[in-house]
Amino acid sequence: MFECVLNISEGRNHDLLETLRATAGISLRDLHADQFHNRAVFTLINDRDALSHDVRELIRASFEGLDLRIHEGVHPRFGVVDVVPFVALGPDEPARAVELRDATALWISETFAVPTFLYGPLKGGIRTLPEVRKRAFDALAPDFGPASASPRLGAVAVGAREILVAWNIWLSGVSRDETRALAKAVRRNEVRSLAFRAGEFTQVSCNLIDPMIVGPSFVYDEVAALLPEGGEIDHCELVGLVPRAVLETQEHNRWSQLGLSEGQTIESRL
Repeated sequence: MFECVLNISEGRNHDLLETLRATAGISLRDLHADQFHNRAVFTLINDRDALSHDVRELIRASFEGLDLRIHEGVHPRFGVVDVVPFVALGPDEPARAVELRDATALWISETFAVPTFLYGPLKGGIRTLPEVRKRAFDALAPDFGPASASPRLGAVAVGAREILVAWNIWLSGVSRDETRALAKAVRRNEVRSLAFRAGEFTQVSCNLIDPMIVGPSFVYDEVAALLPEGGEIDHCELVGLVPRAVLETQEHNRWSQLGLSEGQTIESRL
């Protein structure tokens, strides 16, 4: 069993998102869309062949329906289909997730003439997604496809990675600069974090890279302790799904505060 968490550069056009939802087939387990980021996260889980089929259909429909040239949103992006990470949910399957990654990246470049960048395990070590974003088309050439981005479709980062938890803290009464300082303060090997303005709120947006070691409650408490005068945490938000094992590391009486629930676990959607 494998998970693929596609990040698509569209979070406002609900009719189009419903069209994309339909193309994701039986593998779709969750859809999270955000108007400020103008981004949608589709979580697909299935066995190898069914997942590959549904991922490709969703990518095809996204390429047909979206145009990077007219996209606006607070989240950084370099493609209509921005990130396509594959995650092995079984302990013996990481190598097959890498195979899925490589086959999908090659298919994208050959079918749509879109450059693709690999991240995760590669010969010589691990390439991270932040490294791809920082170095793409400069110090880092595409692994497959054209040497320059498609004006309409951009480029795609296709990865193989461990499970992570995407999780946001929404703040009120906190400036953008203060939010940047909070994001920097909680950043570490186990936590990637960015600061965004989201309407009347600001947001510390986190990827918890090793959530069994540093989970949501730890980051929440760090942010709460560092809030400037007059600032407060409005709410927290899970993006996508979380393994039940991670949820169970968090005190049950804090799940609501942290924006977590049993219904948002991978296991509950299978």
